[in-house]
Amino acid sequence: MKISRWSLPLRYSAYGVSIVGLVAALPLAILWPPVWVLVVLFGALTVLGTWDLVQRKRTVSRIYPILAHFRYFLESIGPEIRQYFIQSDLEALPFSREQRSVVYQRAKDVLDKRPFGSLLDMSSEGYEWMYHSIRPVDIEDSDFRITIGASRAKPYSASVFNISAMSFGSLSANAILSLNTGARMGGFYHDTGEGSISRYHREPGGDLVWEIGSGYFGCRNDDGTFNEKRFAANATIDQVKMIELKLSQGAKPGHGGILPAAKVTPEIAEARGVRVGEDVVSPASHSAFSTPIELLEFIDHLRELSGGKPVGIKLAIGHPWEWFAIVKAMVKTGRHPDFVVVDGGEGGTGAAPLEFINRLGMPLNEALLLVHNSLVGVNLREKIAIGAAGKLTSAFTMAQTLALGADWCNAARGYMFALGCIQSMSCHTGRCPSGVATQDPLRSKKLDVADKSQRVANFHRNTLKALANLLGAAGLRHPSELGPEHVIRRVSRTTVHSYRDLYHFLEPGSLLSGEPVEHSVFDKFWPEARTDSFDPPEFLVRLRQTKIY
Repeated sequence: MKISRWSLPLRYSAYGVSIVGLVAALPLAILWPPVWVLVVLFGALTVLGTWDLVQRKRTVSRIYPILAHFRYFLESIGPEIRQYFIQSDLEALPFSREQRSVVYQRAKDVLDKRPFGSLLDMSSEGYEWMYHSIRPVDIEDSDFRITIGASRAKPYSASVFNISAMSFGSLSANAILSLNTGARMGGFYHDTGEGSISRYHREPGGDLVWEIGSGYFGCRNDDGTFNEKRFAANATIDQVKMIELKLSQGAKPGHGGILPAAKVTPEIAEARGVRVGEDVVSPASHSAFSTPIELLEFIDHLRELSGGKPVGIKLAIGHPWEWFAIVKAMVKTGRHPDFVVVDGGEGGTGAAPLEFINRLGMPLNEALLLVHNSLVGVNLREKIAIGAAGKLTSAFTMAQTLALGADWCNAARGYMFALGCIQSMSCHTGRCPSGVATQDPLRSKKLDVADKSQRVANFHRNTLKALANLLGAAGLRHPSELGPEHVIRRVSRTTVHSYRDLYHFLEPGSLLSGEPVEHSVFDKFWPEARTDSFDPPEFLVRLRQTKIY
């Protein structure tokens, strides 16, 4: 809603009516005493609205004085309403109430226990669990870490649970400040997103992973191509611990974008290295390289310019031969990234076409396993760390992902919930009711950085404590010990299998022999992948031309 000098947004209507009612009722009460009831009523509402505006704990209340309390009331009776009339706590749209509630509780550092047993149907197909040990262990320190780029000049000791890529511009300034402050407090990293490093990333001083997309924001020439001097200036900042070259993202893989001129504020222009008030194009593909070998050469160049910091890639898996081409190029050249972040097709974003969100990109489990198997098959797995992102909000979802081959996990929406996101599904409108995904200063400034940054740190700490409890119950001491044999899935009412039995795991070096590995995707596309091109195999080109299958 456009705000003029003489009008206020409708969200202040209840507060305004209360003030007007109080002013009008006072003189009437002097003449007619029964009106004192209205004075008390409007006075109480005015005090409540004023308190909402000045308190710093609830962003929604600061943005919607008085009205927010209707939401809190309805939320408090939500379980009863859903239980009798609407839905269960387990219906995920896209995150269930149970998933959101555990994040809120851990972020607020309050009791996150549940009574009376599980709400899950343990006999239903798809139910998963972990085996426990008769000899559990006590894990005193849950600050689990892994070393990335151990052979480089500046390796990084990373937490196994970090903040996934979310750009300033998509998120508000106070949201970025809160995330990075929480990362500093908790000792984990904050991925900048492809919007580059803003002043709000720098101010708190938390560890950063600088994500570079096809728009080369923060390291670009005026025409949108890569500028190595600008890259080096940012990459050598001590706060930047790793460089992440984004090839695609799970929520909208293969999709570029345009940031309209109206949204290019001075602060966003400063961070991205673009002009204020001009459309900013983020191409669908990179201009700095066009072949797998050129990609690896570019990664080496970035590592050199950064002073030896770990450099990796982030991608959502699409055509398998394209990923295989990159792996083959690693084998041929001896060059390789220090890490790969696998973004699942279930990833979230502020705005994307429905078809992209629902039907494009490989889901995380299958994508992660393909990447892990590929690197194992060419004896590079121990040299390249793997991160994973995609609807990871609890210790068990982390355990599932680690068991399939990931070394660490990233979360975006989980940390948004920790900031106070209520899943209003309005990220693309600029009218986020919790001040997280908006550039409206009247909304974003209501998000209290001191309170929300502590919640971010709490969520990280308590989730890792929960992971430590799971590991200890299984007789393990570190997430690196988790394997596919530890997670079990029910495939029918009468049959269960471990991940080890359900999924196909390649033997070390098996792709180097040239022999079939009895895995349809590898046997079909690995021999056809080329180190000098991302083009499809010739047999696919012929099929596309004839449509005769």
